[in-house]
Formats: sequence, C-alpha cells, structure tokens
Amino acid sequence: MYIRKGYKDMIKNLIFDVGGVLFDYRWKEMFMDYGLDEDNAIRVGTQMFNDPDRTWDIFDLGIKSDEEIADIFCKKYPGDEDVIRWFIRHGEYMQVPRPKVWKKVHELKQKGYKIYILSNYPESLFKKHTEYADFMDDIDGLMVSYMIHKAKPAEDIYKALCDKYGLDRSESIFFDDRSENVEGAVKFGMKSVKILSEQVLLDELDRF
Repeated sequence: MYIRKGYKDMIKNLIFDVGGVLFDYRWKEMFMDYGLDEDNAIRVGTQMFNDPDRTWDIFDLGIKSDEEIADIFCKKYPGDEDVIRWFIRHGEYMQVPRPKVWKKVHELKQKGYKIYILSNYPESLFKKHTEYADFMDDIDGLMVSYMIHKAKPAEDIYKALCDKYGLDRSESIFFDDRSENVEGAVKFGMKSVKILSEQVLLDELDRF
C-alpha cells in the first residue's frame, strides 16, 4: 500500500490499531472458558461479530451501553443469552499481549518517533484491554471510535486524530489488520500497511 523506497526518512508518526496489531484476541477460547465446545464457541462468536445488523460495530461507536448491546444480542439469540451477557461483561479475558511488539514500539519511541493509537473500540473493552499494557506508556496520543462516535474506515476518525495532535498525514504511517481500514488511511493520505501477523508487524517495524 506504499512505496518502500525512501519512505522511512519521511515518517515521523507511527499509528497503530490495537486488536490484531498490538494485541491478539482469544475470543473462541474465551467462549470455551465459559464451557462451550469448540463448534458452539465458533457459532456464538460468529453470530455476534458477523451480526447482519452490525451490532458489534454499533458497540464500537459508543452510542449504546454494554447492557443495551447485550440486550440487542440476547433478543436476537435468546438461546445464548447467558454466555452472551458473560462475554460482554468479561472482556478482560479476551486480549493476548504481544510483548515483542510492545518492546519494539518502546524502542521506536526512544529513537524519536511519535506513537499514536487509532482504533475501533467500545469504551469498556478499550479500558479493560489496555489497563496493564506497556505500550500505553509510550503513546503520544490516541483516537478511539467511542470518543467521537465515528469508526474506521470513515475519514472522520483519521482526520480527528490528525487534527487533535497536529499530525501531517504525509509524515504518518498506519498499521491495521483490516483491508478496509488500510484503504481508508491511504485514501485520507497516510501511508498504511496491512498487518497479517505479529511477525509481519515486527518485520515492518524493523525498517525504521
């Protein structure tokens, strides 16, 4: 999504998504922790994350409470009500740290790069997932969907981050695990990289 030759010298701002980039997720295992077998764990997770009414996307926007989101899901999937409510309440069991990535982010901060977060998240989960995350000590700023009720790949959230911190988009590079969000960043004028794995991200950061 960007021309590698010479781009390093132009970049001052490293911007990271959170899930799939700074963290892994163990949502299937979390459902299994509750007591579901693997097939049912996949079924419940799939129906929540791929809900045709995009309920999880609404959750990310921060316009409804956790309880309201749980109510919506439970009304649609009443046979799974208990596990859905448990899952919404206990997001602290979902994230998986990427300490090698966090260490690299810290090293890049020490080199003089500015570090930012740009992510789609409901407020409750963002706070649970980042409460003890080392990378939070290195960030210079963040823009999360719940803060402005806008989510990637809408241009509004990229612009909100740049406006808030006075970032030059041409001096910024964005790392995200979703194609549509990478494309949104490129359309906005940022360089951007799709992160397919932890190793891909580490390899990209080694270029700086």
